[in-house]
Amino acid sequence: MAVILMRHTRPALDKSYCYGSLDIELADSFEVDAAEAMKRVPHVDRIVSSPLLRARRLAERVGASRGLEVKIDARVSEMDFSAWEGRPWSEIPRDELDAWAADFLDARPHGGESVRTFQQRCLDAVNEWADRPGDTLVVCHAGVVRAVFAVGTRSQDFSRSIDYGDVVHWAGL
Repeated sequence: MAVILMRHTRPALDKSYCYGSLDIELADSFEVDAAEAMKRVPHVDRIVSSPLLRARRLAERVGASRGLEVKIDARVSEMDFSAWEGRPWSEIPRDELDAWAADFLDARPHGGESVRTFQQRCLDAVNEWADRPGDTLVVCHAGVVRAVFAVGTRSQDFSRSIDYGDVVHWAGL
């Protein structure tokens, strides 16, 4: 059935840092951000969340308000940037960033996942949840949403803007 992807609320670490799979706290504005984000959630039959705190807390908040249990699915975690995790983007060596840009889908200069591997695990999860009866809310990360839609649009365009708390409907392939 339908899968609705929702990006987590604002984390405590700003976007000048690489924090893919790093489990970081939420911003002090979580209560206000979560209340706003929850207004965007349509009726759903189940809630799935990344295990990372920044997604899980929002999923738990939505679940509590709807009387739904949250199922954790590690496949909708953000990309693992390994050696780059927690570092300011400005401090990551230029040659590593250039190597990644030169082979965006398959390079792994950080030692973590390739974009292609990340994209496949996200798509596997979303397609599996889409095959279940009822509507599923997947609380995840901007990278997950971008990865899934890049495949779905057959564009490999990862530039889609996804704000904190945004809700995007996935129609499947």
